[in-house]
Amino acid sequence: MLPVTSRRHFSMSLYMLRSSSPHINNLPHRHSSSSFLLPSFVSSTFKQRPQHPPPSPPPMAACIDTCRTGKPQISRRDSSNPTNDDVRYINYFRSSSASSFNGTQTRTLHTRPLLQDLDRDAEIDDVWAKIRDEAKSDIEREPIVSGYYHASIVSQRSLEAALANTLSVKLSNLNLPSNTLFDLFSSVLNESPEIVESVKQDLLAVKERDPACISYVHCFLHFKGFLACQAHRIAHELWTQDRKILALLIQNRVSEAFAVDFHPGAKIGTGILLDHATAIVIGETAVVGNNVSILHNVTLGGTGKQCGDRHPKIGDGVLIGAGTCILGNISIGEGAKIGAGSVVLKDVPPRTTAVGNPARLLGGKDNPKTHDKDPGLTMDQTSHISEWSDYVI
Repeated sequence: MLPVTSRRHFSMSLYMLRSSSPHINNLPHRHSSSSFLLPSFVSSTFKQRPQHPPPSPPPMAACIDTCRTGKPQISRRDSSNPTNDDVRYINYFRSSSASSFNGTQTRTLHTRPLLQDLDRDAEIDDVWAKIRDEAKSDIEREPIVSGYYHASIVSQRSLEAALANTLSVKLSNLNLPSNTLFDLFSSVLNESPEIVESVKQDLLAVKERDPACISYVHCFLHFKGFLACQAHRIAHELWTQDRKILALLIQNRVSEAFAVDFHPGAKIGTGILLDHATAIVIGETAVVGNNVSILHNVTLGGTGKQCGDRHPKIGDGVLIGAGTCILGNISIGEGAKIGAGSVVLKDVPPRTTAVGNPARLLGGKDNPKTHDKDPGLTMDQTSHISEWSDYVI
């Protein structure tokens, strides 16, 4: 039961809200007085005062917020100065066309000028809705997973919350409870929308490039390469905020839980596929571009104990085969391909193929053969062999 003062404040707020509604004029004549909205102890007070129109409240714009239960709520927001931050989504779904709710438009945030990108943008924007739909479908097919899927996906209010929950459960231990990690991960994700967009890009990359990925929810819950990459994004954000103790703690737990070791200082792009991911090591000053695919047992390391900028720089669209070591502050050019088991110690030009130990360029150093497509996207690991070797089993 609320204290008397609190009840009065609540009643006064309710009065102001309802008296400003345009629907109040549609009520029957016997309720033309607004005092019927109030409890008796408030109504009597108002009857003793001259009847003046109530002051106009601040403009109200209906926007949709989603609480932890997943139910839409109406919140107040000043519609006289709309910004992109005012956008809310209805039950997690983004609409590609403008719709209205009490006269206020809801719209999507992310647009690109190229028409060929629109379908991919829609796929990225809808990824959370697809994950939820896939989870519900899996529950119908395999009821035994209903509790796990409900706790991990269906009951979560957003992609950020679901990711924070999944990572906190998988990285917790007896001395590091999941609730503590959940609060930490949630705060970072909510304050860093660019991380959330990178998460969506990574999900799409795995789904497009890995034939073993049967669904988005499958990747989101079970692909340790994807999860390790997202945990690194959180750790890197903490590292840049000079919260290095927490960043290194997350690195340690990811290494123990997923067998993937990214230093939190490493910079990772978007659209990353870590296929299988076991034993991938990336050093502190390494940089990995966008749309890069890395297979298991890959090391992006240094060459000794020197400090400073000492790790590789990987360009966009690069494919790095399993068991590869790329050592030192060298550059792997955009769209290059590194064959499995290679040891790379020197720069690799863009759109060339390097194989061997030590790695050599296909076609020779002076006139290396080049390719047009990004192997990081095509995942083509063997087409160069017929042009390079006549070895047969």
